[in-house]
Amino acid sequence: MSDLERLRHSCAHVMATAILRLWPDAQFAYGPPIDQGFYYDFEMKHRLTPDDFAAIEAEMRKISKENQKFERRVLSREEAKAMAESGRLGGLSERPGNASRFKLDLIDKIPEGEEISCFQNGEFIDLCAGPHVGYSGKCKNVKLMSVSSSFYMGDPAKGQLQRLYGTAFESKELLEEHLLRLEEAKKRDHRKLGRELGLFHIDEMVGQGLILWKPKGALVRRALQDFITAELDKQGYSQVFTPHIGKLDLYRTSGHFPYYQESQFAVIPERSILEKLADEDATCATLLNGLERGEYEGYLLKPMNCPHHIKIYSSEQRSYRDLPVRLAEFGTVYRWEQSGELGGMTRVRGFTQDDAHLFCTPDQVAKEVEGCLDLVKKVLGTLGMNEYRVRLSLRDPDSDKYVGDPANWDKAESALRAAVKTLGVPYTEEPGEAAFYGPKIDFVVRDVIGRDWQLGTVQVDYNLPVRFELSYIGEDNRQHTPVMIHRAPFGSLERFTGLLIEHFEGKFPVWLAPEQCRVLPISDKTVEFSAEVTQVLAEAGLRVSMDRTSDKIGAKIRNARLERIPYMLIIGQKELEEGLVSVRHRDQDDLGTMPLAEFVDKLSKENRERSLSFS
Repeated sequence: MSDLERLRHSCAHVMATAILRLWPDAQFAYGPPIDQGFYYDFEMKHRLTPDDFAAIEAEMRKISKENQKFERRVLSREEAKAMAESGRLGGLSERPGNASRFKLDLIDKIPEGEEISCFQNGEFIDLCAGPHVGYSGKCKNVKLMSVSSSFYMGDPAKGQLQRLYGTAFESKELLEEHLLRLEEAKKRDHRKLGRELGLFHIDEMVGQGLILWKPKGALVRRALQDFITAELDKQGYSQVFTPHIGKLDLYRTSGHFPYYQESQFAVIPERSILEKLADEDATCATLLNGLERGEYEGYLLKPMNCPHHIKIYSSEQRSYRDLPVRLAEFGTVYRWEQSGELGGMTRVRGFTQDDAHLFCTPDQVAKEVEGCLDLVKKVLGTLGMNEYRVRLSLRDPDSDKYVGDPANWDKAESALRAAVKTLGVPYTEEPGEAAFYGPKIDFVVRDVIGRDWQLGTVQVDYNLPVRFELSYIGEDNRQHTPVMIHRAPFGSLERFTGLLIEHFEGKFPVWLAPEQCRVLPISDKTVEFSAEVTQVLAEAGLRVSMDRTSDKIGAKIRNARLERIPYMLIIGQKELEEGLVSVRHRDQDDLGTMPLAEFVDKLSKENRERSLSFS
């Protein structure tokens, strides 16, 4: 553990001690540190609510002031079981008739011969491998965050528990900074802003994790797609379209079935197979096993676009002169995420990737990978996301989840390792994080409030071309196997848009704003001229509307600002008579009056240059 993780792990034990002082019947399961803090799962009669947090925190402060020592003890299996049966393990004292049942189960899960240890602070002793800080006095900069339900070992059949989350830092200042960031995150929450700004909707009748893009959100998405399409055209990509579904054999060949099976929607069997098995009174197991073994044919909602692009490549004979072949698609894919993991636009079950697959000769790999990396850098730079790190995800040689010849893996990893060094940014190598068919470079972007997001990715793949027997005719007039590169600068349009909503707090730059300008007539007398102004802006290719309500001008300005519209044109009698427009910016306030043509040029320039800020 890092020093911060050790501190947070210790705070979990202090929190458990405090809860037991208040509710001695509590049965504790486990309490690990996590990215943003720590939690403890437990069972007790009292149902915690945020109203209880003050009392628990007060007790935790007392324990911190007591400066209890964290002491490690090694137990025999018999000692550990005896302590658990008496209720002492995971408690403040022996609790006759209240055995520590979760601890008994955890002890049984420890392999024979492995050391069993516990840690004690004050009167609390718990089964734990550690490590911990030396004394509870360090556990003073703590805040309880939330309480939720959980299941022991994630299994609903094992009963529902309570999970109390907290966070902790080495200093009061760091804790306060963190809490301020969380408050800022609440303000920027894309689910809240998406609803308020009318960008997207998730409907239970449609299904969890399936995004309905509303007109304004669709305009943001279209702007992103137009941006990347223009870049792809410059780099010689060809756009393709493929179906949302494919035969199961396609994914058997690619390896997505069964290697990716747990993350896929269920297979859709052919109707004739269903009818045949129904007539035979067969069980679901018969159907599933038959599909697994390849005895029955079925279809799959595509989890990846790559097998479809592979089939486009293989649909005609290729020569080395044709390579590289670069195929791009805004392709929607489907993944079966667990319902508890879904969240707004950032974790969904159906999403569209700005996907592309490049088929090239081995000696073209380095140049093509660098081109893909340049594209990701262009995307992030245009959006002002200049704080990022790079992760080189490699295979774990001891794992059996990876397919293909180890020699090809070595070549792919070497190619990516050389390419990532050209970026001039920090990178880390992470074994075990590669896709099952090849290593990858992931861009992890830090947003304006310090959160990390994995976005763009570039992958080198020697394996799928072999599995699909792809080829091209080389200079020697013989068949050779191409190398395949997978890349997606945005990653997922849904996730990327959710991130952008939060990154900009809904205040999109002009080129991304669903509505770039709103015309606000002060009175009925200026409505006709306002309509003419609106028409001029629309004909210039700008996204504009006119407020035709009977509200006073102050209310119209306030509404436009609440909707985060970059520019407002106020049209009063003076503007009508002089043929001018009075310009306001959502952040810069009153910019004065100017000729309409001048404003059109200014707004068009911001839009065209994809400027990030007011100019």
